[in-house]
Amino acid sequence: MNLEQRSCGVLLHITSLPGPHGIGDFGPGAYHFVNWLVSAGQSVWQLLPTTPIGPCDSPYQSVSAFAGSPMMVALEPLVQSGWLTAPALPDGGFDARRVDYGRVVPWRLTQLRAAASGFFERATSVQRAEFAAWCEKQAYWLTDYALFMALETAHAGKPWWEWSPPLRRRDAAALKVAVTEHAQEIAFWQFVQWCFDTQAASLKSYANARGISLMGDLPIFIAHHSADCWARPDLYFLDQDFQPTVVAGVPPDGFAPTGQRWGNPLYRWDKMAAEGFSWWTSRVRRALEQATLFRIDHFRGFASYYEIPSDCPTAMEGRWVPAPGKALFAAIESALGKLPIVAEDLGLITPDVIELRDSCGFPGMKILQFAFGADGTHEFLPHNYGRHYVVYSGTHDNETARGWWQNAPARERAYAGSYLAAGEHNIHWAMIRAASNSVANMAVFPMQDVLGLDGSHRMNLPGSTEGNWAWRFEWSMVGNEPGRVLGLITAGSGRGPIELLHLDQAGEA
Repeated sequence: MNLEQRSCGVLLHITSLPGPHGIGDFGPGAYHFVNWLVSAGQSVWQLLPTTPIGPCDSPYQSVSAFAGSPMMVALEPLVQSGWLTAPALPDGGFDARRVDYGRVVPWRLTQLRAAASGFFERATSVQRAEFAAWCEKQAYWLTDYALFMALETAHAGKPWWEWSPPLRRRDAAALKVAVTEHAQEIAFWQFVQWCFDTQAASLKSYANARGISLMGDLPIFIAHHSADCWARPDLYFLDQDFQPTVVAGVPPDGFAPTGQRWGNPLYRWDKMAAEGFSWWTSRVRRALEQATLFRIDHFRGFASYYEIPSDCPTAMEGRWVPAPGKALFAAIESALGKLPIVAEDLGLITPDVIELRDSCGFPGMKILQFAFGADGTHEFLPHNYGRHYVVYSGTHDNETARGWWQNAPARERAYAGSYLAAGEHNIHWAMIRAASNSVANMAVFPMQDVLGLDGSHRMNLPGSTEGNWAWRFEWSMVGNEPGRVLGLITAGSGRGPIELLHLDQAGEA
């Protein structure tokens, strides 16, 4: 996809898709959504991270930077392959508009285990050969991940630094015994990842063939309890007990008086540089197997990152530390070619961040909800954009457009109402139209804004630990009008097929 061309898309995570099995997945609902995007003149489908969820159901705290979420594996293809009997839903079924992770996760893992048993019992020789070839190709991350998950299961979910000393230290003899002892469990996790990759590739191919590019999302940091940290503890600032000595976060600001202490271990960039940033190159290569382009989260952390002492309960005692910046992206680009990256350049952005973003040629982000707190010079107002940006009405971390309007200070609401010629009933369409008509090369809108939903439908509230990442929609919530209007705006702003304007009808749209 050419990031220099005008384009338009929708932000919707896979888990938010309709479907009968408690959470959105790579099943029929995903293909239906692609078709809907085409009918609405869109060319981009932006996702959140597709890695396994972590604490608080967050896709940004995963047990692996390389693996795919087992919850996104559709069950229908497993039934069609003859490995799984059509599953019976639990009593009462699942909520069609919210993901109940406490019920969904164990139920779906049970179905995946049944499918794995069916595969290993009944798979054809061709299927077995395909599985074996895939495992060999992905061994650079899969071997550690599958063993990590098997050991986590054997230790009843305990974090890896609480495993037996030989296993936490990755003693070669202990690992060899574990591979034999947990061979069946290792094979299960390999099978699940093969299913994920197969289904993800099929959806990507289907979307690309219809002019839809999938846009992924790459978190900058990894989780402490992860296969990545366990496999290469030397790449992180850890003490002799494998505990972080410093952790990631951001300093205090007007929104968070004590800052944000994320708790992720920080990279030993010197160690990564000594290896030519090979871990990052592998990670980006993996991301591009699943998406055409991707957003990279907390981009400013590649210019300099905020380092918090691990014994500090808040982010008030941190300091800024230089990061490798250009050297990192030059190494990745040397191996993979020009990188189709969108830089999440929000928050405290200093000149070094802007210089890094621009020198790499990455477009930045503009959020329309942030535009109305000052005057006409505000950088997030559409008339101040440059072309090399992606504009959003809001992101997964923001209120919906209608929720924002309902909760915004009176002055911001008045300014937005005047600038956009809008009120509560049409603020979502006014934001979408203003963003689409801007010169920014790409415009992306959360599905909630396309549907005009209020704040009860938001995806995530930063700083909170409950009720996030659970939103889903049903097709009964959509109807014909949202796609029709989005198509008109997209076509009229030069981001989609002009045919969607139906100008042959007496010259009227």
